[in-house]
Amino acid sequence: MANHKSSIKRIRQEEKRRLHNRYYAKTMRNLVRKLRATTDKAAAIEMYPTVQKALDKMAKVNIIHANKAANLKSKLAKHIQKLA
Repeated sequence: MANHKSSIKRIRQEEKRRLHNRYYAKTMRNLVRKLRATTDKAAAIEMYPTVQKALDKMAKVNIIHANKAANLKSKLAKHIQKLA
């Protein structure tokens, strides 16, 4: 256990931040999974802006890397185009 007051506070802050980031990262992954599982093109097109917005927000606050967000958006767009 840390001895300094600032170290103890930092540990508390990091734990809070870790839980916060895990929640939003998991939510984002579920959105991506849901979109990939969709077989209806109209539904996928309707869902895409929501997923795109979530990815951009995660990248903005460094929960995921900006390039990862861009790669996911690109792959999802390709997936939507392939749907019949």
